[in-house]
Amino acid sequence: MNNCYIPQGYRTPLYGYDMQRAIEFVKSSFQENLKFALNLRRVSAPLFVDRDTGLNDNLNGVERPVAFDIPAVEGATGEVVHSLAKWKRLALKRYGFYPGNGLYTDMNAIRRDESLDNIHSVYVDQWDWEKVINRDERTTDHLKYTVRSIVGAVCDTCDALRRAFPQLNVKLERDVTFLTTQELEDLYPDLTPSQRETEFLKTHKTVFLMQIGKKLRSGTPHDGRAPDYDDWELNGDILMWNDVLGRAFEISSMGIRVDEESLDRQLRLSGCEDRRALPFHKLLLEGQLPLTMGGGIGQSRLCMLMIGCCHIGEVQVSLWDKETMDACAAAGVHLL
Repeated sequence: MNNCYIPQGYRTPLYGYDMQRAIEFVKSSFQENLKFALNLRRVSAPLFVDRDTGLNDNLNGVERPVAFDIPAVEGATGEVVHSLAKWKRLALKRYGFYPGNGLYTDMNAIRRDESLDNIHSVYVDQWDWEKVINRDERTTDHLKYTVRSIVGAVCDTCDALRRAFPQLNVKLERDVTFLTTQELEDLYPDLTPSQRETEFLKTHKTVFLMQIGKKLRSGTPHDGRAPDYDDWELNGDILMWNDVLGRAFEISSMGIRVDEESLDRQLRLSGCEDRRALPFHKLLLEGQLPLTMGGGIGQSRLCMLMIGCCHIGEVQVSLWDKETMDACAAAGVHLL
């Protein structure tokens, strides 16, 4: 099924060398802005982890990680990461980070079961970040403060890109509107979750949608979220209005991470009791890991939004079905 949408009259805003320059500009500028906004240090991160550690992100619980045997390491099965949500927390403990500072890194993943469209690819590239917090910072106010800092770094990068490339004209909204998934459902009970987001962002151009993962009064969650990294009461998605596509556009999933109590509760609610025996989860339930908050910020997503592209394949190299490639070629959309 071809899920590629080309807006009427659209053409790729930059070509060849200029596109590569713009992508480099966004990536190099934003990571510096993020680093100073959140007091982060860059670290190296794994491309794959051992299956038996429980460190891989289970996403919605149905996506299959790319797995492979390692003959030189007897009994080990490597899994290409889906994200670094749990690995980062363990790294903060191992590397001796302390409250108020944290890490960021490049996260490159393969999500083989992804449904492909304008904003979803088999290849995922993110800035993953995580920082140590104190227990009294496990609050909605601290979460909102951090969201505003990230949005400020995004908007600073976009403004600088527009100065460097005057032919680009994307402007992003700095003021953040905060609401919960239940409040959003109450506003638009007859719409799907994605339709609700787009309807709300027609008016409120930058939104932090909170409390993702828990069931709403309708009986289903707004979206899936693994039970063992975000606290479902203290998490959310940063959404910005994408004028090219005319829709809400997620750039980040983030949150304050589970502590012993919220992990225990969410494992029970999600029917994932078996994870208690995994090394990472045992450490967390025993209180041996630092309290943290963190998230992922899409690299290609940010490039796509700021440059004004309609398809993620314009700013990253991946594999696409023939229908998508033919539709893009016919419409003058240059896939890398």
